[in-house]
Amino acid sequence: MLRFKEVTRQDVAALRQTAAKLPVLNLNSASAWEDVLLRNEELMRRMSHLNSYISCLASADGRNEAYQQEEAELIRDRAELVKVRIELLRAFKDVPDEVFTVLLGKTSLLGAENYLRRLREEANRAMSSDKEVLATDLGIDGIQAWGQLYNTVSSKLQFEMVFPDGTEKILPISQRRSLLDHPDRRIRAAAFNGGNTAWQSIEDMTASALNAIAGTRLTLNRHRGVDHFLHIALFQAAITRETLDAMFDALFANLEIPRRILRFKANLMGRQSLAWYDLGAPLDLPQESPRLWHEAVATVGASFMRAYPALGAFFQQEVIGKKWIDWEPRDGKRPGGFCTSSMLNKESRIFMTYNQALGDVLTLAHESGHAYHGFLMRETRPFARAYPMTLAETASTFAEQILINGLLDDPGVGDGFKALMLDIELGHGAIYLLDIPVRYQFEKSFYEERASGPLSVSRLRELMTATQRHVLGEVLEGGGEDPYFWASKLHFYITGLTFYNFPYTFGYLLSRGLYNMFARESTSFLPKYEEFLRLAGSDTAENVVKKTIGADLKNPDFWADSIRSLEKPLIELQTLALKVIGPGDKQSRRSN
Repeated sequence: MLRFKEVTRQDVAALRQTAAKLPVLNLNSASAWEDVLLRNEELMRRMSHLNSYISCLASADGRNEAYQQEEAELIRDRAELVKVRIELLRAFKDVPDEVFTVLLGKTSLLGAENYLRRLREEANRAMSSDKEVLATDLGIDGIQAWGQLYNTVSSKLQFEMVFPDGTEKILPISQRRSLLDHPDRRIRAAAFNGGNTAWQSIEDMTASALNAIAGTRLTLNRHRGVDHFLHIALFQAAITRETLDAMFDALFANLEIPRRILRFKANLMGRQSLAWYDLGAPLDLPQESPRLWHEAVATVGASFMRAYPALGAFFQQEVIGKKWIDWEPRDGKRPGGFCTSSMLNKESRIFMTYNQALGDVLTLAHESGHAYHGFLMRETRPFARAYPMTLAETASTFAEQILINGLLDDPGVGDGFKALMLDIELGHGAIYLLDIPVRYQFEKSFYEERASGPLSVSRLRELMTATQRHVLGEVLEGGGEDPYFWASKLHFYITGLTFYNFPYTFGYLLSRGLYNMFARESTSFLPKYEEFLRLAGSDTAENVVKKTIGADLKNPDFWADSIRSLEKPLIELQTLALKVIGPGDKQSRRSN
């Protein structure tokens, strides 16, 4: 790894030196810039491998100082490659159409057209090269350092968990998530309160980090002539504001559907409303025995094989057969889960913590969907692999839906288990259509206020609780808000992407729409779906979907149909719940 890193560093430095000597892109320099682009693409391939390798190590053992040091060095190495990109921005800024057309016509750049168009768009709002280099250098010890500080502190954070029987344990914060999904409300409440006490202990640090990250972005936007903070988020998501507004217009017009899911959950729990920590909790249903890891693997594999044999074979042969997953619970692991892919060895790795909950089984399917997306794109050139997050979450949630429906269609599965799976499906719907919009609306309001100066801890708490109350309405019980959600949600502290939230709702509803097509067309739909995944980085999200699937993402009806498709499983669960739980049973569980 050290040798690989050093050679890569030398090649990056040499390429930057070469690019810096070239004039801007014109007919005479087009061939020279073509060579720079191709060498840069190869370095992107190698850097992706190094990034995946180090991020896996650092996530698996967040307390290892050697890994932390490598992460810090990686930030600097990536920054040096960004400086090559800055030279490309200089070359492409204000380039005439006829010159750009000549470059697009190069045989060696076939398939890179979308990358080059985006590069040109970004170049036209870039600062001068010296300012962009300065911003990159300052970012290492600035915005990225704040994000790294959050990662380091959160991976070491612990909280006191007091169980209903009086047992007290000090647990890593990474284990809080599964406890918030526990069927016993007393355990959820204890994990929520204990966790928030821990987050409160570092509230000043997290608030400083959040303000610094947003402040840096707003300052750079001003110097780059970007007049609205959402423009960058939309560019990164490869969608237009028209598409984003179409999705949220449909969502808020149909907000009662996810609220009905929560009302039903509250009723089954013997309550009028729910607390924030109830959102991801399972319904008050008879619980299945915890699944051991090998049982979870068998469950996911069987569902994949029944509905989508190619995905099932990939899961069994690659993901499981080659041991691509770090799944065990242990101290020092960072919270969360992810899938990372290397464009060099064309493999993926999955990071998660398996705590024997059904939600963890869904996470296994979710991250395996990401890995399958990488597998389908393994021969795609790096310039066409940079797909936006709006499409990145589609394959993962599509895989979740395959797992859920596969289990629901299994004749050997009883009513109790089917009710549990429907509960998970609907619970995810409530999260994507209520929780994620809370994150988006909070961040949007936060950025609007941050333009006038940093927000205090008390204002951040106030803004978060007000946003939760606005989106969830009366289904959120009084005092049941989570005032520290801005601190505990690591997505707010990701420095490489802004607004790391609405693409989840986008991907969820898109994948639900695609799955509805799959249900109607059966296996004849899969070639179109796989082509959609392969082309995810080759155009805007709207154009990729239009070309492969035929759907119009600017039409609110597409999104509304996906939201309304939750009504059928809600009716099914309401019917099953009457069979699985009698009135007396429900009454007896109210104390929990």
